[in-house]
Amino acid sequence: MAPNLIALDATYSLGRNLSGVGVYSREMLFGLARAHPDARFQYCYRTHRILRSFRDSIPPNARRRILRGPPRAQVFHALNQRVDWPKAQRSSTERVVTTFHDLFVMTGEYSSPEFRARFAEQARAAAERSDLIIAVSHFTAGQVQNLLNVEPQRIRVIPHGVRVPHPTATPPDKHDKLVLFVGAIQKRKNVARLVKAFERLPSPWRLVLAGSSEGYGAAEELRAVAESPRREAILVRGYVSAPELEALYERASIFAFPSLDEGFGMPVLEAMAHQVPVITSNVSALPEVAGDAALLVDPRDTEALSDALTRLASDESLRQDLIRRGTERARQFTWESAMEKTWAAYCEV
Repeated sequence: MAPNLIALDATYSLGRNLSGVGVYSREMLFGLARAHPDARFQYCYRTHRILRSFRDSIPPNARRRILRGPPRAQVFHALNQRVDWPKAQRSSTERVVTTFHDLFVMTGEYSSPEFRARFAEQARAAAERSDLIIAVSHFTAGQVQNLLNVEPQRIRVIPHGVRVPHPTATPPDKHDKLVLFVGAIQKRKNVARLVKAFERLPSPWRLVLAGSSEGYGAAEELRAVAESPRREAILVRGYVSAPELEALYERASIFAFPSLDEGFGMPVLEAMAHQVPVITSNVSALPEVAGDAALLVDPRDTEALSDALTRLASDESLRQDLIRRGTERARQFTWESAMEKTWAAYCEV
């Protein structure tokens, strides 16, 4: 049976520098409301974000409310693995669906001990309090099952999507000799090893790091840039706007994303959608997302990463093959499909 009143946690959809969770939140909030005009939606914001939400226009079938206690709705969708109230207190909310994006905080030294403890407690509570769990990859679904003791029949795998841009005016074989990395600079993203691997590429190849520099362990990762013999060929851009990022994709000849742990890996699909050949890791959810459309390497093996960069930089036919495969791969992941499957999850519960 289709619900006619759905509440969603919209807290993470606000801000200039949206993470993958923020992008996902906005796609779900606005896409579901557009696709189901006869249903009513509540966009729920925690108290510290509600005023900021008024900068956004919302669909005519949506209303804002403060997320303080269980909302009155047939379905509440926790878009970022957080449910603040136990089942005994949710009489006004009939069913809870929660999306889990990743659990890397629980499996590696990628955060402070205090944050790890708080994250683990929140994840366990969300898993216990949810009627149905959406995992964004089979890898994440396995972690939810094994780390949080969730039975498989309560988990549905619904991948993220990607927006395929209009074809650029620059043919892929005319791009600059530029290696692009997009993501927050932090220990988990493995930037220091990428810098070391890049050092073997000859001039005029350059490396551009686009993303916030405020992540856990960022100072140590950036030290590799400061101490690199190719320092002048490495540009740390920090957060870039959407138009600036589009311009970087249009110039890049290689996209390198050697992350140590990803629950999905949205940047990989975005690079493929922009017709940039991809090198990424052979661990976590990244092989699942990349398929056969990228060069996969052990992210802890700097030599292997360097070999992959050198190979791709020197082999035009390989770059063209990965561009073709990547374009086809990106088309398999659409936000429309994610929304359709999410709506089906609402109907199921």
